Amino acid sequence: MSLHLGFRRFGAGAAVVAAGLGVAFLVVLVSASRSADARLELGQAATPSVPTLTVEYRTDASMGEYFPGLVTARRESELGFERGGRIDDIAVDVGDRVVTGQVLARLDTRALEAQIAAADAQTAEAQAQVALAQSTEDRQQTLLERGHISQQRLDEVATSTHAAEARRRAAAASANALRAQLALSVIEAPFDGVITTRLSDEGGIAAPGQGLLRIVEDTALEIRVGLPADSAAALEPGTLYAFETADREIAARFRASTGVVDTRTRSVTAVFDVEGRAQAGQVARLRLEQAIDTEGFWVPTSALAEGRRGLWSVYVLEADEYGTYTIAPHAVETVRIDSGRAFVRGAVDDGAVILRSGLDRITPGQRVRIGDEA
Repeated sequence: MSLHLGFRRFGAGAAVVAAGLGVAFLVVLVSASRSADARLELGQAATPSVPTLTVEYRTDASMGEYFPGLVTARRESELGFERGGRIDDIAVDVGDRVVTGQVLARLDTRALEAQIAAADAQTAEAQAQVALAQSTEDRQQTLLERGHISQQRLDEVATSTHAAEARRRAAAASANALRAQLALSVIEAPFDGVITTRLSDEGGIAAPGQGLLRIVEDTALEIRVGLPADSAAALEPGTLYAFETADREIAARFRASTGVVDTRTRSVTAVFDVEGRAQAGQVARLRLEQAIDTEGFWVPTSALAEGRRGLWSVYVLEADEYGTYTIAPHAVETVRIDSGRAFVRGAVDDGAVILRSGLDRITPGQRVRIGDEA
């Protein structure tokens, strides 16, 4: 009986011990589970969020190419006197606006005017001699009809009349030549414009053909641009095209192209008429859309990482079993580079998610989370 009682007490104690061990195991299991969850949450919290974009392959991509040109006046001339002499007056200065026909400068013409007066006097004298010779010829003709003189005598008088007329014409031509010289002693504006250069002053001696003033037609501006032959051929006459200057965008209408490839620059010159406000001497860049004849996708230049031997790569986000992503570099080839972006192709699937920027803050194989996507 005492032995049986001893076994009962031992069984009860064992049950208590077993229950205690079970409770302890559950406590350890729950604690381990919570610890694992805590480590997972901590790991996820430590995984950085990165900006991304989705790859979209295109076969119809194009990009703008810029071709520089210079804004110039359609007409500009260096003005001077065709004859030499002392400069009597210059009526304009640099910056003055002038209109067609306006007198800009004059030579001292006093000596020339005296020569014209002398030539006019000689012409008048010759005219008087012509009148006298003609009157004599008329009287000799009457005498011939009455039989008082011979035909030989009349012919001699007629010859004198012709000689007097020739002398009159020579004197008149000399006077007209001097008047032409007088007209060449004045510089007039050939078109509306602005004076940009003045190279002499009153009292100076001007040589024939010496440049004295420069006039620029600043109200009619044009842009000449060198273009590839195929780009120039694609331009449509009369169409407005956009140009960019240092401070604004201007519009210019395509007028014509030479159609001839320059052997030095290998380009065709295209001429555009500026519409709107611009300044001569400005550099203006023509933007033309050029088709990209290959399949690829656009990425910002901030998404490109320089690799070995001059190659480039992008970082692709590959999903893992933890609900995050691992960064892996994929090599790409840059086809065209525009301002702030590049058109590339390579071992990247269409629809793949890649890192948009922040390459300096991650390393290959690092686990990340997707942040803002563009």
